[in-house]
Amino acid sequence: MAAADYVVVFLITLLSLAWSPAIATDDKPLQDYCVADKGGVPMNGFACKSPQSVTADEFSFSGLNKAGDTNNPAGFKATLVTVNQIPGLNTQGVSMVRLDFAAGGVNAPHIHPRASEMLIVMEGSLEVGFVTTLPETKLITKVLQAGEAFVFPQALTHFQRNVGKGTAFAIAALNSQNPGTQPVLAAVLGSNPKIPVEVVAKALQADNNLVTQLQSKFK
Repeated sequence: MAAADYVVVFLITLLSLAWSPAIATDDKPLQDYCVADKGGVPMNGFACKSPQSVTADEFSFSGLNKAGDTNNPAGFKATLVTVNQIPGLNTQGVSMVRLDFAAGGVNAPHIHPRASEMLIVMEGSLEVGFVTTLPETKLITKVLQAGEAFVFPQALTHFQRNVGKGTAFAIAALNSQNPGTQPVLAAVLGSNPKIPVEVVAKALQADNNLVTQLQSKFK
Protein backbone atom coordinates (compact mmCIF):
# COMPACT_ATOMS: atom_id res chain seq x y z
CA MET A 1 0.00 0.00 0.00
CA ALA A 2 1.31 3.45 -0.94
CA ALA A 3 2.16 5.98 1.76
CA ALA A 4 -0.57 8.31 0.46
CA ASP A 5 -3.17 5.58 1.03
CA TYR A 6 -2.11 5.29 4.68
CA VAL A 7 -2.47 9.03 5.12
CA VAL A 8 -6.00 9.01 3.72
CA VAL A 9 -7.04 6.12 5.98
CA PHE A 10 -5.53 7.74 9.08
CA LEU A 11 -7.28 11.05 8.38
CA ILE A 12 -10.65 9.43 7.74
CA THR A 13 -10.39 7.39 10.92
CA LEU A 14 -9.36 10.31 13.08
CA LEU A 15 -11.87 12.76 11.63
CA SER A 16 -14.71 10.27 12.01
CA LEU A 17 -14.11 10.39 15.75
CA ALA A 18 -13.47 14.12 15.91
CA TRP A 19 -16.83 14.84 14.22
CA SER A 20 -18.82 12.54 16.47
CA PRO A 21 -21.31 14.22 18.88
CA ALA A 22 -19.21 13.24 21.88
CA ILE A 23 -15.99 14.51 20.18
CA ALA A 24 -13.78 12.80 22.77
CA THR A 25 -14.03 11.08 26.10
CA ASP A 26 -11.06 13.00 27.46
CA ASP A 27 -11.43 16.60 28.64
CA LYS A 28 -11.07 19.26 25.96
CA PRO A 29 -7.70 21.04 25.96
CA LEU A 30 -7.62 24.68 27.02
CA GLN A 31 -4.41 25.47 25.13
CA ASP A 32 -2.91 24.66 21.73
CA TYR A 33 -1.07 21.65 23.11
CA CYS A 34 0.25 20.13 26.32
CA VAL A 35 3.20 17.88 25.49
CA ALA A 36 3.40 15.27 28.25
CA ASP A 37 6.04 15.80 30.91
CA LYS A 38 6.59 12.18 31.97
CA GLY A 39 8.59 13.38 34.97
CA GLY A 40 5.81 15.61 36.25
CA VAL A 41 2.98 14.80 38.63
CA PRO A 42 0.07 13.10 36.78
CA MET A 43 -3.30 14.87 37.14
CA ASN A 44 -5.77 12.78 35.13
CA GLY A 45 -3.17 12.84 32.40
CA PHE A 46 0.35 14.19 32.33
CA ALA A 47 1.58 17.61 33.33
CA CYS A 48 2.63 19.94 30.50
CA LYS A 49 6.19 20.27 29.33
CA SER A 50 7.48 23.82 28.89
CA PRO A 51 6.53 25.04 25.37
CA GLN A 52 10.03 26.42 24.95
CA SER A 53 11.51 22.90 25.01
CA VAL A 54 8.96 21.20 22.71
CA THR A 55 10.20 19.57 19.49
CA ALA A 56 8.44 18.20 16.40
CA ASP A 57 9.49 14.65 17.33
CA GLU A 58 7.11 14.81 20.31
CA PHE A 59 4.18 14.99 17.86
CA SER A 60 5.42 12.20 15.61
CA PHE A 61 5.52 8.40 15.46
CA SER A 62 7.09 6.02 12.93
CA GLY A 63 6.18 2.39 12.46
CA LEU A 64 2.52 2.03 11.52
CA ASN A 65 3.63 0.98 8.02
CA LYS A 66 5.45 -2.04 9.50
CA ALA A 67 3.74 -5.34 10.33
CA GLY A 68 3.87 -6.38 13.97
CA ASP A 69 5.37 -9.71 15.06
CA THR A 70 2.51 -12.22 15.24
CA ASN A 71 4.74 -15.19 16.13
CA ASN A 72 2.97 -15.89 19.43
CA PRO A 73 0.18 -18.21 20.66
CA ALA A 74 -2.55 -15.65 19.81
CA GLY A 75 -1.17 -14.95 16.33
CA PHE A 76 -1.76 -11.26 17.01
CA LYS A 77 0.18 -8.05 17.63
CA ALA A 78 -1.03 -4.55 18.49
CA THR A 79 1.19 -1.56 17.72
CA LEU A 80 -0.05 1.22 20.01
CA VAL A 81 0.13 4.95 19.36
CA THR A 82 -1.07 6.56 22.60
CA VAL A 83 0.27 9.40 24.73
CA ASN A 84 2.95 6.96 25.87
CA GLN A 85 4.34 6.86 22.32
CA ILE A 86 3.53 10.45 21.26
CA PRO A 87 3.81 12.92 24.16
CA GLY A 88 2.03 15.53 22.03
CA LEU A 89 -1.19 13.49 22.28
CA ASN A 90 -1.54 14.63 25.89
CA THR A 91 -4.98 16.35 26.31
CA GLN A 92 -5.86 15.74 22.64
CA GLY A 93 -8.37 12.94 23.26
CA VAL A 94 -7.32 10.57 20.49
CA SER A 95 -5.01 7.60 19.87
CA MET A 96 -4.44 4.91 17.25
CA VAL A 97 -3.39 1.29 16.96
CA ARG A 98 -2.28 -1.06 14.20
CA LEU A 99 -3.60 -4.61 14.57
CA ASP A 100 -1.75 -7.45 12.82
CA PHE A 101 -3.07 -11.00 12.56
CA ALA A 102 -1.45 -14.23 11.44
CA ALA A 103 -3.75 -16.75 9.74
CA GLY A 104 -6.30 -17.70 12.41
CA GLY A 105 -4.96 -15.01 14.75
CA VAL A 106 -7.23 -13.61 17.47
CA ASN A 107 -7.36 -10.37 19.43
CA ALA A 108 -9.02 -11.95 22.47
CA PRO A 109 -12.12 -10.42 24.11
CA HIS A 110 -11.14 -7.21 25.87
CA ILE A 111 -12.40 -3.82 27.03
CA HIS A 112 -11.24 -0.23 26.51
CA PRO A 113 -12.61 1.46 29.65
CA ARG A 114 -12.00 5.01 28.46
CA ALA A 115 -12.72 4.98 24.72
CA SER A 116 -14.89 4.03 21.80
CA GLU A 117 -13.04 2.48 18.87
CA MET A 118 -13.43 2.68 15.11
CA LEU A 119 -11.60 0.01 13.09
CA ILE A 120 -10.85 -0.11 9.36
CA VAL A 121 -9.66 -3.36 7.77
CA MET A 122 -6.70 -2.68 5.48
CA GLU A 123 -5.92 -6.23 4.31
CA GLY A 124 -7.59 -9.60 4.72
CA SER A 125 -10.86 -10.61 6.36
CA LEU A 126 -11.70 -10.07 10.03
CA GLU A 127 -14.60 -11.35 12.06
CA VAL A 128 -15.35 -8.64 14.63
CA GLY A 129 -17.92 -8.27 17.37
CA PHE A 130 -18.96 -6.88 20.71
CA VAL A 131 -21.34 -7.94 23.48
CA THR A 132 -24.00 -5.64 24.90
CA THR A 133 -24.64 -5.24 28.63
CA LEU A 134 -27.23 -7.05 30.76
CA PRO A 135 -29.92 -8.18 30.45
CA GLU A 136 -29.54 -8.90 26.73
CA THR A 137 -25.77 -9.63 26.50
CA LYS A 138 -26.33 -9.74 22.74
CA LEU A 139 -23.42 -10.50 20.42
CA ILE A 140 -23.20 -8.00 17.56
CA THR A 141 -20.83 -9.50 14.99
CA LYS A 142 -19.85 -9.20 11.33
CA VAL A 143 -17.15 -10.34 8.91
CA LEU A 144 -15.31 -7.37 7.39
CA GLN A 145 -13.30 -7.19 4.19
CA ALA A 146 -10.56 -4.72 3.27
CA GLY A 147 -11.92 -1.17 3.20
CA GLU A 148 -14.81 -1.85 5.59
CA ALA A 149 -15.16 -0.26 9.03
CA PHE A 150 -16.75 -1.18 12.36
CA VAL A 151 -17.40 0.66 15.63
CA PHE A 152 -16.91 -0.81 19.11
CA PRO A 153 -18.84 1.20 21.75
CA GLN A 154 -16.95 2.39 24.79
CA ALA A 155 -16.27 -0.12 27.58
CA LEU A 156 -18.05 -3.05 25.87
CA THR A 157 -16.30 -6.41 25.51
CA HIS A 158 -15.14 -6.92 21.92
CA PHE A 159 -12.82 -9.04 19.78
CA GLN A 160 -11.37 -9.54 16.29
CA ARG A 161 -10.41 -12.77 14.51
CA ASN A 162 -8.68 -13.39 11.19
CA VAL A 163 -10.99 -15.60 9.13
CA GLY A 164 -9.08 -15.26 5.86
CA LYS A 165 -6.51 -17.63 4.40
CA GLY A 166 -3.57 -15.26 4.77
CA THR A 167 -2.47 -12.51 7.11
CA ALA A 168 -4.61 -9.50 7.91
CA PHE A 169 -4.21 -6.08 9.43
CA ALA A 170 -6.37 -3.17 10.48
CA ILE A 171 -5.99 0.39 11.73
CA ALA A 172 -8.15 1.67 14.58
CA ALA A 173 -8.67 5.07 16.21
CA LEU A 174 -9.86 5.57 19.79
CA ASN A 175 -11.22 8.75 21.34
CA SER A 176 -8.86 8.87 24.29
CA GLN A 177 -5.15 9.66 24.57
CA ASN A 178 -4.88 6.62 26.86
CA PRO A 179 -7.86 4.29 26.28
CA GLY A 180 -6.58 1.42 28.42
CA THR A 181 -7.01 -2.28 27.59
CA GLN A 182 -8.35 -4.96 29.93
CA PRO A 183 -8.35 -8.51 28.48
CA VAL A 184 -11.42 -10.22 29.95
CA LEU A 185 -9.95 -13.67 30.61
CA ALA A 186 -6.64 -12.32 31.84
CA ALA A 187 -8.49 -10.05 34.27
CA VAL A 188 -10.57 -12.90 35.69
CA LEU A 189 -7.96 -15.65 35.67
CA GLY A 190 -4.64 -13.82 35.72
CA SER A 191 -4.96 -11.00 38.25
CA ASN A 192 -2.16 -10.41 40.75
CA PRO A 193 -2.90 -11.65 43.35
CA LYS A 194 -5.38 -14.17 41.98
CA ILE A 195 -9.13 -13.81 42.54
CA PRO A 196 -10.02 -16.56 45.03
CA VAL A 197 -10.63 -19.87 43.27
CA GLU A 198 -13.98 -20.26 45.01
CA VAL A 199 -15.21 -16.93 43.61
CA VAL A 200 -14.26 -17.75 40.03
CA ALA A 201 -15.56 -21.33 40.32
CA LYS A 202 -18.92 -20.06 41.56
CA ALA A 203 -19.13 -17.50 38.75
CA LEU A 204 -18.25 -20.08 36.09
CA GLN A 205 -20.22 -22.87 37.79
CA ALA A 206 -17.08 -24.95 37.45
CA ASP A 207 -14.98 -27.26 39.62
CA ASN A 208 -12.29 -25.63 41.79
CA ASN A 209 -9.62 -27.86 40.24
CA LEU A 210 -10.55 -26.70 36.73
CA VAL A 211 -10.31 -23.05 37.79
CA THR A 212 -6.91 -23.66 39.38
CA GLN A 213 -5.74 -25.26 36.14
CA LEU A 214 -7.00 -22.32 34.09
CA GLN A 215 -5.42 -19.78 36.43
CA SER A 216 -2.06 -21.53 36.03
CA LYS A 217 -2.10 -20.62 32.32
CA PHE A 218 -2.04 -16.90 33.20
CA LYS A 219 1.24 -16.02 34.87
